[in-house]
Amino acid sequence: MKEIVLAGGCFWGVQEYMSRINGVVETKVGYGNGIKPNPSYEDVCTGTTGHAECCYVKYDENIINLTELLNKFWKVINPTILNRQGNDIGHQYRTGIFYIDKNDLCEILKSRDELQKKYEKPIVTEIKPLQCFYDAEEYHQKYLKKNPGGYCHIKLD
Repeated sequence: MKEIVLAGGCFWGVQEYMSRINGVVETKVGYGNGIKPNPSYEDVCTGTTGHAECCYVKYDENIINLTELLNKFWKVINPTILNRQGNDIGHQYRTGIFYIDKNDLCEILKSRDELQKKYEKPIVTEIKPLQCFYDAEEYHQKYLKKNPGGYCHIKLD
């Protein structure tokens, strides 16, 4: 199994979207690549923790490879907007690809560079190693499964 952490605005929609992809075997939401250890949702909302709302994704590379997974991710974000996706505005809603396996970096950069050809504006999605990831509170996990009418900036149908 391979792992990656993706930030694409509100983590509820990213988790629900990723959980529906064939080959994705586990998802969980949390806070990543910030400076405050073990932050709460309220901490992250202050914009002072440096964390992004993220979705940890474990996938079976025999079913879906990283390039295919990233192509799906790129389809549900606007990678040219800084610190905003949908109605969610703030540093915690930035887009990012936080890799766990340094060997994935080349494939991630290639995916980004291919996508850049479709945009006039530069892609601002962060591509960095995962420095830290803290699980979000239980009520955020699988939120849209528990609350099917909940807000989501991603079209899930």
